[in-house]
Amino acid sequence: MKTVSAAGMTAAMQRDGSTRERILLLLKTGGRMNATELANELGLTEMAIRRHIYALESEGSVTIVSVRQAMGRPLHAYELTAEADELFPKNYHLLALDLLDELADDPDTAALIDRIFEGRKKKLLDRYEPRMTGKSLEQKVSELAAIQNAGGYMAEVNKQQDGSYMLYEYNCPIAQVAGVYQEACRCELSLFRSLLDVPVERTECLAKGGGKCSYHIG
Repeated sequence: MKTVSAAGMTAAMQRDGSTRERILLLLKTGGRMNATELANELGLTEMAIRRHIYALESEGSVTIVSVRQAMGRPLHAYELTAEADELFPKNYHLLALDLLDELADDPDTAALIDRIFEGRKKKLLDRYEPRMTGKSLEQKVSELAAIQNAGGYMAEVNKQQDGSYMLYEYNCPIAQVAGVYQEACRCELSLFRSLLDVPVERTECLAKGGGKCSYHIG
């Protein structure tokens, strides 16, 4: 399922847009709801609601829970999963930039910025270095692409005729931070060199206005 902005989901509600987006928004803003409540809010039948709920459940966005009642059988209700939280807007980069700006504005703490990014690089190196052990360069590059894809970088690898590799990243989850603090890009390049243990050069950078991040490897 695509990521939906808050404004986009609200607009969808107003113009009778995607039913599943409207269900997600109702569960986000109203919490746990049952089929009757959703049907009344959206002007649909309960059967139609359940069809959409089953689809959302199969995607991992909604879970079905049993709610005990004073009398009778438990009532089925629906709520968002933890995974569904990723469908809604995040402004983590604004918080990160505010915190980094606080450090940069104070001469006594400005030097800590380099240490923060170096510390992050060391943690990532400790986390991923074991995955490179005993692998060929081709396997290492493939593993690096898998690591970056898991982080949302939309990475792909092309092997060159001379035996080197090009790693392309079409998305940068930290682009807003990297655009202001180039330490992020420098540490990522250093991380790649350490993980692959061969020369790596960045030839294009999203944070500097490029269409993608490109790395020549080997």
